[in-house]
Amino acid sequence: IGDWSSDVCSSDLVDNMTPQQRSQTMAAIRSCGNRTTEQALIQLFRSNRITGWRRKTKLVGQPDFVFHRERIAVFVDGCFWHGCPRCHFEPASNSKYWLEKIRRNRKRDRFVTRELATLGWKIIRIWEHSLKQPNRVVKRMRAVLMKDETLPRIR
Repeated sequence: IGDWSSDVCSSDLVDNMTPQQRSQTMAAIRSCGNRTTEQALIQLFRSNRITGWRRKTKLVGQPDFVFHRERIAVFVDGCFWHGCPRCHFEPASNSKYWLEKIRRNRKRDRFVTRELATLGWKIIRIWEHSLKQPNRVVKRMRAVLMKDETLPRIR
């Protein structure tokens, strides 16, 4: 899955833009999903023969992966963006904005989880840092998928 460590701490980096320039730069960046975490989970699914999942569904909250037959929605939550209790750190600059953004993300996560549960879906949330322990992620997915033994999806 790759090396997740870094020799440079984000707090050691110097921002050479003014707040207005940084704001304009960030506003120009369009979201394209959490590609690296999704790709890591795809690799785990494929290498462990976990099948039956789809991506890019129009379900509430746009889960990263959906197992339609089992009615399981899987979200891979980035530790920073979703306020991981284990990896949380306060941003060095513009912390009020970022903490509010994370608070809104967590509120939306709770809403989406409730909505999907109301519709009869099981929700699995996987923290980004969990992908560093792929065997645990696979074990968890297998346990959830094998609950309904009439529909085995791991081959």
